[in-house]
Amino acid sequence: MIRSPGLTLIFALVLLLGSTVAHAAIPVYGYKVVHSYPHDTGAYTEGLFYKDGYLYESTGQAGTSTVRKVELQSGETVQRYNVPSRYFGEGIVDWKDRLVQLTWQTQTGFVYDLASFKLQRTFAYPGEGWALTRDDRHLYMSDGTPVLRVLDPESLATIRRIAVTADGAPVTNLNELEWIKGEIYANVWLTNRIARIDPANGHVVGWIDLEGLFDIDQLADPGNDVLNGIAYDAVHDRLFVTGKRWPKLFEIKLVKKATP
Repeated sequence: MIRSPGLTLIFALVLLLGSTVAHAAIPVYGYKVVHSYPHDTGAYTEGLFYKDGYLYESTGQAGTSTVRKVELQSGETVQRYNVPSRYFGEGIVDWKDRLVQLTWQTQTGFVYDLASFKLQRTFAYPGEGWALTRDDRHLYMSDGTPVLRVLDPESLATIRRIAVTADGAPVTNLNELEWIKGEIYANVWLTNRIARIDPANGHVVGWIDLEGLFDIDQLADPGNDVLNGIAYDAVHDRLFVTGKRWPKLFEIKLVKKATP
């Protein structure tokens, strides 16, 4: 078979371009602090979201776990439910007029009335519960593994799974979640990074590096009081982040870092 030099060159360029795209670096974003707000240093933040002018927060630790409605400007808790002491509270999310909460290792979740925090029912799931977020059709759940569960919001049953990878490698310790503009943002536990995940294929399409946002060494337990908590105000395009027992919640803007 006779090969045309022109076709050979085109084929080589296609291979080169494909290789370059396949190995393109995942973009990294820094941040600019827009504003900081008070945050309760007694709140071991496990779940966080913003709705209608308030933050909703789930706090952990067996015996002191809570669900809270928090005023953004003051950081004051305006409504609170104390989770039974045998449970370690984890992620929360709203769905219609309900609030759904996970617990860590007891394989039990709670459904509350969003307005009153009155417990409506419990539900069961296998494994650990870490975090929750949602789009308009489904809930998304993390459990500390590289796999996110997609839940039916009514039955709360798992209907499919999303394997999360960065450059082909599994991303472990996915923690607090937030749905933002078609992506899932996920705190990576024990790091200063947030992964931006494409829910269609699980690929990490961006990293947010929050190094230097807050010095956890000034806290009583820096080994545990780490970055964890993402909330988004879609109406005003505001992104909020905080950590476990941090004294501040930060509103930030993302700034793309220059490619080396």
